[in-house]
Amino acid sequence: MKIDFTGKKAIVCGGSRGIGKAIAMGYAACGADVSICARDGKTLEETRAEIAKHGRKAHAAKADLADGQSVRAYVREAIAALGGLDFLVNNASGFGGADDDKGWASCFTVDVLAIVHATQEALPALKASQGSVVNISSISAFHPATRNPPYGAIKAASIHYTVTQAAMYAADRVRVNCIAPGSIEFPGGVWDRRKTDDTRLYNSTLASIPFGRMGHPEEVANVALFLASPYASWVTGQAISVAGGQGL
Repeated sequence: MKIDFTGKKAIVCGGSRGIGKAIAMGYAACGADVSICARDGKTLEETRAEIAKHGRKAHAAKADLADGQSVRAYVREAIAALGGLDFLVNNASGFGGADDDKGWASCFTVDVLAIVHATQEALPALKASQGSVVNISSISAFHPATRNPPYGAIKAASIHYTVTQAAMYAADRVRVNCIAPGSIEFPGGVWDRRKTDDTRLYNSTLASIPFGRMGHPEEVANVALFLASPYASWVTGQAISVAGGQGL
């Protein structure tokens, strides 16, 4: 099975590192032109340069995904820079935190409202191309999240909204799906830091994964590639767990 995205255009919101970067690099490796956004300009430019090495158009712009106007402005700029849009990936997360107003607000504005703002702005272009949307949720949506109540609840909301989007946009042949990753480890990421900062939590989480290891960003990216491809032409409104059996 070969995925060929030659001539396709992709936007990855939150695409400078980790899962978002792996998805952006995967699309570019398959021939797509790619735009990414993030808040850290240095990391953003480094990733843009890596995407460009695939010989594809690579666009990057700073954006605050907690700010609706910033999200919409970025998506407009990216569509203009790419000359259209076929794939939208909503990846960034506010990560929540304590069960207080700040924790809930940080999750809601990024993990739900950024999806709303980006997709609404991208929708005319996606309808024109009969494209697809992939939202990144978490397996925390499926289980109690006592360490981070806002995160689990808001990620569950993102899955519900994915299903709603799929129903709303099906008549326009725009597919919307969701990936729910388990614990994903990469340099500088949450689990990489916890390996040294919170060894007990890291080890207990690792022990809970039937595969006996943390996941890799590329393993999530592979599913995102499939969901955007013609091989998933009859797949919409789905939340696919990529977690090595974690949470079973």
